[in-house]
Amino acid sequence: MTDIAERYIRLAHAIDAHSEGFIDGYGGPPEWAVREAREPQALMAEASALLADVAGVPEDARREWLTVQVRAMHTMTRLLSGEAIAYADEVRGLYDIEPRRADLNELDGALRALDAALPGSGSLIEREEALRSRVAVPRGDILRVAAPILAELRSRVSERFGLPDGEDFSIELVNDRPWSGYNWPLGNLKSRIDINTDLPVLLPALPDLLAHEGYPGHHTEHATKEAGLVRGRGWLEHSIQLINAPECVVSEGIAVNALRAVMTPDETEAWLTGDLAALAGLDADDIRAFLAVTQVRRALGGVSGEAAMRLHADRAPEGEVLDFLQTYALASEARARQSLRFVQNPNFRAYIFTYSVGGDLVRRAVERGESDTFAHLLREPITPGQLAGMGQ
Repeated sequence: MTDIAERYIRLAHAIDAHSEGFIDGYGGPPEWAVREAREPQALMAEASALLADVAGVPEDARREWLTVQVRAMHTMTRLLSGEAIAYADEVRGLYDIEPRRADLNELDGALRALDAALPGSGSLIEREEALRSRVAVPRGDILRVAAPILAELRSRVSERFGLPDGEDFSIELVNDRPWSGYNWPLGNLKSRIDINTDLPVLLPALPDLLAHEGYPGHHTEHATKEAGLVRGRGWLEHSIQLINAPECVVSEGIAVNALRAVMTPDETEAWLTGDLAALAGLDADDIRAFLAVTQVRRALGGVSGEAAMRLHADRAPEGEVLDFLQTYALASEARARQSLRFVQNPNFRAYIFTYSVGGDLVRRAVERGESDTFAHLLREPITPGQLAGMGQ
């Protein structure tokens, strides 16, 4: 079945030639990485033929994973050919999940709860921005504070799940990006993590960010699957990561739940208000207040998805969506524009639902599964549909 993997990888590169960024990372045979911009109609036919042949893959896990991935590639070729696809169908076609709308009554209730939780006086946004400013890590201190966090996370992941020999990643501080952090898979068990400093990096969010991108999140998943699936089983399709495909639902679900997989909330709070607060020179009471607000804020988790639905499905004006984000995400204009920029990005306009849906699917699967469920997700090819079944 090497031929299937080669066709899959070559088709991905041909799609990437039209939609740069479709490939998130590649560490496979360099001779397969040919970015030739063939006609979208030809790519659609190629995706259809590949999908038909994937049905003959003998291994169940491999066949089922390839099936949903190639379906997403076929959806991409339809989009590239100029076919008009409703936004909700685009989400379904690329990620094999249902997009979600938010309940405005629930959002209004969350704002009332935040009004009670936020210290100080003034508007909700003013009070939250004031609190955020008190727990921000100066740019020059970010890597210094991150170092012991990563060391502790890596130690826990190594002990609990194991790590392949030779895995490693570097960290860089960047600007002018639509996201807060990003893991770039480089192949050969390596990654690069970028932390965006356009907006302040907050100490209470830093362990979660580093767990999400590094241990036991994206880097751990990619390195573990490269070691086990590519090197161990010869399934070379896992040497490439696609940004507009169902694998992202599982990957983001793992990353959203990464910190909790190795550290309880009580442990995290004690660490943040103790050693890490001292290291960063921040007030522990401010951190406690921020963590309390963050807990209440979880009820606003569907705001970004609703903003995307308003923008792309309802065709609401950009200014109206920006107002919605400022109101319900309690975002300053700068943070609201950052969120808007993300859901406007061609590669991320449908991606936004991978966080909320993927996060919920993984959380339920881990809660209902055995103690090694999270490790299983790190090691095996899982589809969103299979993940949903694990949580039932």
